[in-house]
Amino acid sequence: MPTVKNEAGVPGRYTVAVLVPCYNEDAAVGKVVADFRAVLPDADIYVYDNNSSDRTVEAAADAGALVRREPRQGKGHVVRRMFADVEADLYVLVDGDATYDAPSARTMIARLIDDRLDMVVATRADLEQAAYRSGHRVGNRLLTGFVAHVFGHGLTDMLSGYRVFSRRFVKSFPVLSGGFEIETELTIHALELGLPVAEIKTPYYARPVGSASKLNTWRDGFRILSTIFKLYRSERPLPFFSGIGAALAIVSIGLAVPLAITYLESGTVPRLPTAVLATGLMLLAFLSVASGLVLDTVTRGRRELKLLAYLAQPAPPEEPRQN
Repeated sequence: MPTVKNEAGVPGRYTVAVLVPCYNEDAAVGKVVADFRAVLPDADIYVYDNNSSDRTVEAAADAGALVRREPRQGKGHVVRRMFADVEADLYVLVDGDATYDAPSARTMIARLIDDRLDMVVATRADLEQAAYRSGHRVGNRLLTGFVAHVFGHGLTDMLSGYRVFSRRFVKSFPVLSGGFEIETELTIHALELGLPVAEIKTPYYARPVGSASKLNTWRDGFRILSTIFKLYRSERPLPFFSGIGAALAIVSIGLAVPLAITYLESGTVPRLPTAVLATGLMLLAFLSVASGLVLDTVTRGRRELKLLAYLAQPAPPEEPRQN
């Protein structure tokens, strides 16, 4: 088992697994494995290949990683498989593109142990202009702002692919997403249950020559917007459906007021279809609010089940004190 020392020099013995999801990263994965091997020499380093068409598998194996495969395409599927298969006390999740700082893993692990946290996120501080594209930066800020608004607090780098987890987080986390939304899902899970988390600023580098990003600014931007919509609908159903109900009610009242004035003046309803439409919209408004109330109860029950699954996992062992 690797020995990790905190800033005070107190040793703690935990099994550490470094998890590296990869898709066509033969130009970078060897460096990632070597860098983390140098920083965490006793850790098990797992590279999960996701149907790469290049030499990713060979490069990872040559570097000394334990190579496994996940045939279902998408980072979320890979993370689900890694969390289910790998057994350890601490988990380091990092992308295989050599953009993250391996030496920061020791600081992140020490913070997790010292403060008895469940997740530590590496906040990216780009050291090179090409490291962090502007479109991705805007999308990250948009999603981060939304999460802070919905949950009242959040992280400053929602889409960071470099994180350290406790065992009880990994083994109680129900991975549902299949793609790059996995980082958002990890963060929302922690915030939703009020789990102890922290951030540490780490260097962020440009990809090495020959390595290309799999992200597309527009495509993944729309996926981020879709994720925002789905998260708000699933995690905050009462305000979501109440908002829809309020909008429908306003339209209904706007259509009904002229009809009511005409009826009071003449005693007739000359535009019957408009009256029917106004009535229907008001009924839909009430149904929307009722749906929000029902789904809010369901969401609370689901949150309780997640928390029970989390509490069923043993807490990390206390660090022995030394005089």
